[in-house]
Amino acid sequence: MITSDGDGDGNGSAEAELLGRVFLTRVIEPGDETAGRWVREHGAVEVARRLREGGTALSGVSAKRWAGLRARAERADPGRDLAVARAAGVRFVTPGDTEWPRQLDDLGDARPLGLWVRGRPSLRMWALRSVAVVGARACTEYGAHMAATLSAGLAERGWVVVSGGAYGVDGAAHRGALGAGGATAAVLACGVDRPYPPGHAGLLARIAEQGLVVGELPPGDHPTASRFVLRNRVIAALTRGTVVVEAALRSGSLVTARAAQRLGRHTMGVPGPATSGLSAGVHELLRGDAVLVTDAAEVVELVGDIGELAPDRRGPVLPTDLLEPRSRQVLEGLPARGAAGAEEIACRAQTTQDDAVARLYELRALGYVERHGDGWKLTRQAMISVRGGRSPR
Repeated sequence: MITSDGDGDGNGSAEAELLGRVFLTRVIEPGDETAGRWVREHGAVEVARRLREGGTALSGVSAKRWAGLRARAERADPGRDLAVARAAGVRFVTPGDTEWPRQLDDLGDARPLGLWVRGRPSLRMWALRSVAVVGARACTEYGAHMAATLSAGLAERGWVVVSGGAYGVDGAAHRGALGAGGATAAVLACGVDRPYPPGHAGLLARIAEQGLVVGELPPGDHPTASRFVLRNRVIAALTRGTVVVEAALRSGSLVTARAAQRLGRHTMGVPGPATSGLSAGVHELLRGDAVLVTDAAEVVELVGDIGELAPDRRGPVLPTDLLEPRSRQVLEGLPARGAAGAEEIACRAQTTQDDAVARLYELRALGYVERHGDGWKLTRQAMISVRGGRSPR
């Protein structure tokens, strides 16, 4: 059953609560904390009744704003919205439903009144193991490549990639996950039955078929600049962490990252060229509390369970890496050009002359050094190998 704040009986039946919340999605803008407080204190059914019937305004709003909400309320028809949604294969998930992702409750009074969901998987189950991948709309080829590659890697590891369905990094992230046969969810700033941007109609249809398309706004509603910004808090709250691939200093994707930080989620950034304005916002994040990541393994190490560690990063294994440390030290004691005596080599290697001579004969058997009169010198093989690691003295 559903309460006045979405978790029990409250002011009416479950059906009345559902209709009240659907009604409010048509009247109240996403993220309105004043209206969220009304719902928490009075319940969705009572708030909907007050808006329909008028009378004294609820606390925290001016008479002018109350009149504007009342005008919207007169045009709202929750029954029609639910019918349109059902015809489009869309369901409405509310707080207290088994499918409701409880991490959204971290938004407090700014949490969604409910979410319109298109697609078969369970939103709650998918959100438990999800990562947001966001970034610039006008991204570079590098940004698109990194978003797609990183998202494909996450999908292959069983993670759900969440983004905003926009051009640029968002689209590349969704395509990367889909191309890997993995899971992805798009959180829109408009009705989920309305493909936006129009150029992504095919992509969004594919996401709805294989994954989830999610939004706060009722069927047919259009996006606005403020709705895009407010949508980002949902992306941040739904996921275990947010990765920003490319972002200018005023990019909307930074809003998602900062919301993630406020919510205690992991925040990550993919570095780009120091000269690129499209990476300036990411670099600013990395100068703060964000963590630098370069691939899916590093993301999973941060947001995943204990034991999901990224492999150690190192260069190629050189033949000299396989030598005992003391033998390698003697080898590094030889000059880059010309020969040196055993006493000089021992001094450089910080060992005794007898030890140096014994190891020089071992190194000769391995093809690293050769006798040259009374001295020792590097072979061509050793010069190539040593230069690939540490330079000899």
